[in-house]
Amino acid sequence: MTGPADGSEPLLSVRGVRKSFGDLQVLRDISFDVPAGTVTTVIGPSGSGKTTVLRTLNALDRADAGVIRVGDVTVDFAEPVDRAVLARLRAQSGMVFQAHNLFPHRTVLENVIEGPVIVQKRPEADAIAEAKELLAQVGLAEKADQYPYQLSGGQQQRVGIARALALRPQLMLFDEPTSALDPELVGDVLRVIKELAAQGWTMVIVTHEIRFAQQVADQVLFIEGGVVLESGPPAQVLGKPEQARTRQFLRRILDPI
Repeated sequence: MTGPADGSEPLLSVRGVRKSFGDLQVLRDISFDVPAGTVTTVIGPSGSGKTTVLRTLNALDRADAGVIRVGDVTVDFAEPVDRAVLARLRAQSGMVFQAHNLFPHRTVLENVIEGPVIVQKRPEADAIAEAKELLAQVGLAEKADQYPYQLSGGQQQRVGIARALALRPQLMLFDEPTSALDPELVGDVLRVIKELAAQGWTMVIVTHEIRFAQQVADQVLFIEGGVVLESGPPAQVLGKPEQARTRQFLRRILDPI
């Protein structure tokens, strides 16, 4: 298992996480670490549990068992969990979804300041100033007063990234952030994520963009059947995978014909 080289505690620690939906067991035993300032990409076939892993990290899907720690917040899901503790866990991360999930009746700027002002109770003037900086960072400074319907899908996704960053999370979570985009728009979103990686943001990214994972990841997790079947640096998992199932998956993705 990959961990911090200096022996310090990782920012994110996941141990023995399990999750079922009715009779369907989606996560069987998920364990991994994410050191601060690193990027972990999660790959695997459809139905393997990738998105559910991501959603358990901030309790959008509440795990049935296992321990998740983000920063100084630890939750053991085998025990009753207080709502306030769950709220603290969620506050540690910002999530960017496949769909943009922007409020259609609010401007771009209003979408970005919603969380800081309404949820975190920060002064509106401070939130606006920071939101404008974040919109500039994702290349959308001139779109602040526009509405989501006036933006392309890629631009809406970049607003979603700015909105998540505005919460000042310790951990950024991306659920296949380019899967709903036209191919021509994918590059702009991936470029923003690469810039965040260069700035030292800690990120967990579920992606089907294997070449992007090669470029940006410090660690790759291959998930199959609700377990981490293989993990390690991209040169190993994507370049010289040890598991036959990983090799088969990569062949189908990189050489589908």
